[in-house]
Amino acid sequence: MVLRFADRVALVTGGTRGIGLAVARRLVDEGAAVVLTGRRQEALDEAVAALGADRASGVAGRVDDPEHRAATLAHVAERHGRLDHLVNNAGINPAWGPALEVDPGVARKILEVNVVAALEWTRDAVAGGLHRSIVNVASISGTSSSPSIAFYGASKAALINLTQQLAYELAPALRVNAVAPAVVKTRFSRALYEGHEDEAVARYPLGRLGQPDDVAGAIAFLLSDDAAWVTGQTLRIDGGASIGPVG
Repeated sequence: MVLRFADRVALVTGGTRGIGLAVARRLVDEGAAVVLTGRRQEALDEAVAALGADRASGVAGRVDDPEHRAATLAHVAERHGRLDHLVNNAGINPAWGPALEVDPGVARKILEVNVVAALEWTRDAVAGGLHRSIVNVASISGTSSSPSIAFYGASKAALINLTQQLAYELAPALRVNAVAPAVVKTRFSRALYEGHEDEAVARYPLGRLGQPDDVAGAIAFLLSDDAAWVTGQTLRIDGGASIGPVG
């Protein structure tokens, strides 16, 4: 494997499982050192052990907690002395169903974690010397209506637009892109396919649901110098669902 990230340092929020862990593993395999965040210390310890403690470390806390953010960036500076790449992966979806039925407090929490936290991690990472690229993990639900996860989709639509705003503001020093996965087989999204996977798969021309590694490969590309002339873009990773026939 080409070591596109040799001697580089990446920070991945929400990196203990699913897409975040797959991204961290891909970056480590390509030569990076990674710092992970996650809410539970035990899960972080397991992820770091799986990746190798010589290449990975973790800081536990809530992604929307300013003190956690400061502690994580201080850890990055102390351990590595630099930061090349940021992956804003952490997200929540505690609300299912139509947007009109979402509790206002829950809606605010979704925005705090999925949108405002990404902005704050970016702001503080840039202030701390981040100097190559950022990828925000959005969702295909942010590109159209998504009745079963309506407000989650609204938050990801905001993240997609935020990606464009930040790409413009941070150019030419930094590139900022996003990915918009469809249903990926993780614990986070299992309510969208568990018990009816054949029905869910029927929406995808490529004949299967996504795997975390499908998203990790795309994120690694967008972070890397192979995407040196790509910024402000959102890459759909959807098994062809968006090109399927209507009706």
